[in-house]
Amino acid sequence: MRSAVLALALLMGATAAAEETPPAPGGEAAEPPASDPGSSVEEGKSLIERGVRLLFEGLIGEMEPALRDMAGNLDRMAEEAEPMLRELARLMGDIANYHPPEVLPNGDILIRRRQPGEPPAPREPQFGPGGETEL
Repeated sequence: MRSAVLALALLMGATAAAEETPPAPGGEAAEPPASDPGSSVEEGKSLIERGVRLLFEGLIGEMEPALRDMAGNLDRMAEEAEPMLRELARLMGDIANYHPPEVLPNGDILIRRRQPGEPPAPREPQFGPGGETEL
């Protein structure tokens, strides 16, 4: 949730930074100075920048209440899950005490505990075919 808000904030900052002319007192962006025959291109860029800015402002305005609700729900869920996760961590101990998960043909997932004296699990990342990692 925070990453979505951060992404929107960065996009808003990028569109504001891309704007070359400061807003006029009426709130509209000032027209760029017509210094060459390509000023219609500059005017088009300014209009596109304003349109993108208005689009993102509208999206943020519409999404903000839902994002605030989602943040509150995630906070409550984390508070409720914390005692259970702490108990699970206490029961499991170090994750190196377990083999990597195995997916059986029927879809079951087994996580086997290592026997005493068995070497610990490798700490290096495991990659798929071709060095790819599924995210």
